[in-house]
Amino acid sequence: MAKVVLDGVVKRFGTVTAVHDLTIEIADREFVTLVGPSGCGKTTTLRMIAGLEKVSAGQIYFDDDPVGHLPADHRDIAMVFQSYALYPHMTVYDNLAFGLRNQNVPRKEVDRRVREAAAIPDLDQLMKRKPKQLSGGQRQRVALGRAIVREPEAFLMDEPLSNLDAKLRVATRAEILKLQQRLGTTTIYVTHDQVEAMTMGDRIVVMNAGVLQQAGTPEELYTTPRNLFVAGFIGSPAMNLVPAQALDGAGGGAGRIAGFRPEHVEVGSVRGDAVRCTGRVEVREYLGDEQLVHVSVRDVSILAKLPVEHHVAPGDEITLSIPRDKIHLFDAESGDRVAA
Repeated sequence: MAKVVLDGVVKRFGTVTAVHDLTIEIADREFVTLVGPSGCGKTTTLRMIAGLEKVSAGQIYFDDDPVGHLPADHRDIAMVFQSYALYPHMTVYDNLAFGLRNQNVPRKEVDRRVREAAAIPDLDQLMKRKPKQLSGGQRQRVALGRAIVREPEAFLMDEPLSNLDAKLRVATRAEILKLQQRLGTTTIYVTHDQVEAMTMGDRIVVMNAGVLQQAGTPEELYTTPRNLFVAGFIGSPAMNLVPAQALDGAGGGAGRIAGFRPEHVEVGSVRGDAVRCTGRVEVREYLGDEQLVHVSVRDVSILAKLPVEHHVAPGDEITLSIPRDKIHLFDAESGDRVAA
């Protein structure tokens, strides 16, 4: 397997810079997710690693070897795309074997690797079928299996689950994680879905407008976001971000924004060091095991994630308490976190 290093990588398309001075190191056998909104540069970054896009500046290394000059077919990687890109006239077996046959891999070795790969994503019962006879989830498993047979130094995955329905996405997400843990292959996974990023990655790399915002473990990004963008992007539902003056005692004064998670908001006055405020319930979203309550406080909307035992209704006046150690302060102008 391989360590992947991007050192000061830049990508320009004419006068537009899609990726700005990106430096990250992905350890051997690590699963890293690149996450951010559409147009943030994550897919362009993946394509540069794959050799499908040339680097405008900087260098990419596999282990300690520079690969920026190498074409895609000389980089020992396997890609899985959002589109399955299967050959419709071929069986599952032949789709899995096609790349190996093109590399003149001996027939017995092709068969061994295809059979092993098919058993991992549970495709062994589908080997004689053609893509039109498969469900979307099964087709995506074939695409995964086709990458696995390559036995590459790294897997590069570009939003491979976005075409699947919600239930199948969860199941296939777990399948990919089990595969990566079993194979131990370095994996770089691009997604715009921060839930996927949080649940799958050993580390998350957050990008926006081609710029690295923060890299770290899911827990690090969740508990100590570096700036307003990361604070608002990571977490579902998103962090509350309100003017600090809207919360008496939050501190920071003018030019500061207070951030706190909906799950850290409590109803009523609680013991301990907390910031308290009173507001009116605007909307209640019942989710079965919990409820999301939107509360208007001084013309600012605050979202609270509460147990269903708290019976509230639109129009109710309620007191909210936020533990002081759960409140982050951000500079309104720079967006950087300045205190907690």
